[in-house]
Amino acid sequence: MSAERVHGSAGLAPGIVDAHVHIFPPEIMRDRDAYLARDHWFRILYSDPRARMATTEDVLREMDACSIAASVVFGFPFADPGLCRLVNDYVIEAVRANPGLLAGLACVAPDTPEVVDEAERCLDAGLSGCGELVPRDKGLEGGWHDLAVFLADRGAPLLLHANEPLGHEYPGKGKFPLEMYATYAAAHPDLTLVLAHMGGGLFCYELMPEVRQTLARVHYDTAAVPYLYDARLYSAAVSCVGEDKIVFGSDFPLLSPARYFEGMNELAPKARDAVLTDNARRVFAL
Repeated sequence: MSAERVHGSAGLAPGIVDAHVHIFPPEIMRDRDAYLARDHWFRILYSDPRARMATTEDVLREMDACSIAASVVFGFPFADPGLCRLVNDYVIEAVRANPGLLAGLACVAPDTPEVVDEAERCLDAGLSGCGELVPRDKGLEGGWHDLAVFLADRGAPLLLHANEPLGHEYPGKGKFPLEMYATYAAAHPDLTLVLAHMGGGLFCYELMPEVRQTLARVHYDTAAVPYLYDARLYSAAVSCVGEDKIVFGSDFPLLSPARYFEGMNELAPKARDAVLTDNARRVFAL
């Protein structure tokens, strides 16, 4: 890693922020098969040995290679709260060891009684919010509401997985109805939400005034856009919701941040700066 990074006023280096980056403790990477048997969603995403996983060190090297100033990192949203704690401890350690370079989110299990306690532990340890969480089979009910109340009270954001209902199939493409996210946002108007993968296209519905009001605190990250769409999506999204609601995230190690930059060159400079830098700093209070 380069040692010559200049920290900004909020403690993170000025420049591009990658707000969607996955990291794993080395022990999970070494013994992947043992964890495949313990979590259905993890098995869907990582049973193929070609599915890439990354440590903190891998992320830092990619940041240097792609001139990323800071990254928002998180583990995996296991259904088992003990496994969530394992990945969260690794994220906490990574953030503490790399001040100015990394911020972190907590993975919690909303279908368990420990959800708020674990979120509180992680925020008290210096993490910035929760994510990337997955609705799984029960949708955004039960403990999801307790989590939303807690995060809204702390002024912390929640990053939620979403995906498009059309197009090709791939591991991890769930059947998550877009209205579920709008209903959740309406029930928790003080919660800052970031919907991964451009919210599965939910941003288009913000052209309806009543939906735009409901989704006033919802943002959309760009994770996996080059894998799913052509580059016109960026301008289309800015046209629908404005430049302040789109947050750059690469989904590394699935994709390198470098895969995004050429497509974003079509944006006006002010919009590009907002998407690549300013919005993540505001949303995650970096």
